Amino acid sequence: MQLYIGNKNYSSWSMRPWVAMRHFGIAFDEVKVRFDSFDADSDFKRTMARVSPTGTVPVLVDGDLTVWDTLAIAEYLAETFPDAGLWPRERAARARARSLCAEMHAGFRALRGACGMNIEASLPEVGQRVLAEQPAVRADLARLDAAWSDALAGSGGPFLFGDFSLADAYFAPVVARVRTYGLPLSPGAAAWAERVWATDAVQAWVHDALQEHDFLAFEEDYRQAPAR
Repeated sequence: MQLYIGNKNYSSWSMRPWVAMRHFGIAFDEVKVRFDSFDADSDFKRTMARVSPTGTVPVLVDGDLTVWDTLAIAEYLAETFPDAGLWPRERAARARARSLCAEMHAGFRALRGACGMNIEASLPEVGQRVLAEQPAVRADLARLDAAWSDALAGSGGPFLFGDFSLADAYFAPVVARVRTYGLPLSPGAAAWAERVWATDAVQAWVHDALQEHDFLAFEEDYRQAPAR
């Protein structure tokens, strides 16, 4: 299997299947395609257009099969490795986990737009300003906190549905945003976020992200290039 991803510092969508595959021991070859821009004539778009019809990341290639979109990749992995425990075992918990992943996939646009993933940065002042000025971001954060808290209360933890699952991997990029922007969480949600952050798979992604040193101005219109 090959997993095509973008810059680890910025690409939240790439992080989801990468963390899941790393955590569950699913062997794959990483193919990183650097973001230069998202214009149609960019190197990134030209490269990815040869891999999938969307020209985006992530993309999973398994032999002659190409799977794009994070939800499709998640389901393909769960079907291909049914004994790995990617989704919760219990039917109701599995349905709730899928619901949360679908909600993340389609929603929280205000938070995602205002607080782009940027693992190497520390921007609590940006987070404070965004929360003060944008009610939609406050609403997104409140919904995330409630969703995580409800799942933890139902499962007893330590992860959203007991053991680490695709749901935890799916929200790992949000945990990164919480840290970068200093976003406040309730105690239970904050403790879960710390556990996700400390997993070997997430820490491996973070380690790689911190080694990139690839400042992309079009991804960071809220600050100047960091001093090196």
